[in-house]
Amino acid sequence: MVSIIDVARAAGVSNKTVSRVVNGEPYVTPEMRERVERAIRDLGYVPNMAARMVRSSRSRTFGIITDYVSTTPYSGDIVRGIQDWATANGKIILLANTGGDPERELSIWNTFRSHQIEGVLYVTMYHRVVDPEAGDVDLPTVLINCHPGSRVDLPSIEPDDTQGSLDLTRYLLARGHRRIGYIRLNPILLGGEQRYEAFRHATTEAGIPENDIIVRLGMEGPVGKETNYVYSAARDILSDENRPTAIMCGNDEMAIQVYLAALHLGLRIPEDVSIAGFDDFQTLSLALKPELTTAALPYYDLGFKGTERLNQLIEIPADRPSRVVVPCELIERGSVSSK
Repeated sequence: MVSIIDVARAAGVSNKTVSRVVNGEPYVTPEMRERVERAIRDLGYVPNMAARMVRSSRSRTFGIITDYVSTTPYSGDIVRGIQDWATANGKIILLANTGGDPERELSIWNTFRSHQIEGVLYVTMYHRVVDPEAGDVDLPTVLINCHPGSRVDLPSIEPDDTQGSLDLTRYLLARGHRRIGYIRLNPILLGGEQRYEAFRHATTEAGIPENDIIVRLGMEGPVGKETNYVYSAARDILSDENRPTAIMCGNDEMAIQVYLAALHLGLRIPEDVSIAGFDDFQTLSLALKPELTTAALPYYDLGFKGTERLNQLIEIPADRPSRVVVPCELIERGSVSSK
């Protein structure tokens, strides 16, 4: 097994210099750091993490607690953002999936404490209010894609669903749409309600009469077991003689069903009806023809910035909790036309 002594000998430096490079410490010249890193690569040296933990009393490890994120393609980019920040900054990531089970979650918190995890990224599949089931475990924690309920001391980083929906609605209005349909997400979803409220704010702000706003509920019930009304709601809206010229959907999945309803009625997109989604889940938004105009959830940025925030919290424990919102970029494609 290659040791730190072998690396030092190959690089022509002291053991202490190798240790500083491996641990990301300062006081090493760029030339010396390059020599050490080259020797590490050439020799295939792998640091003894257990020994480093004992010496430094720090594991350099962050834990991720998720509900279904790691098994869901929609939000996998959050984990990719976390991993990229960790790799660039010499951190290790341990991921645990709760499956939504509170007892399992409590067990994970205790496991993380016993393994000297430095901090926790608490990540949810959809934007909602949470109260982590941490028991008596007290570790630096940042919420990602969720907002604290009773634990107001927890910092969070969340998508700006309000801004994304405002931008989408104003985009439709700027293109001359004055009679607009809206199919709502499940009302128990925080992000869904923020999107709907922003839509109503933008249309009111623009002076659109109430009878020119056609709203239908797209789904309701427990998350993951919802009753889905989207297709029938879309057919109802689009069958009206005075149908809207545009329909906004709570998310991209809903938009698929609105496309199907429009095509079943012989309507052209966007010539007869414009359609906008939300999320920019590209397996859907780019597969639809014409491609879907939508607002992109910044999943990668949530993960990357959330991990950076956790590191700051660990380095400066007295740092005050904060709520950070990340913009949802408007993505203009072919499903919206001007009137």
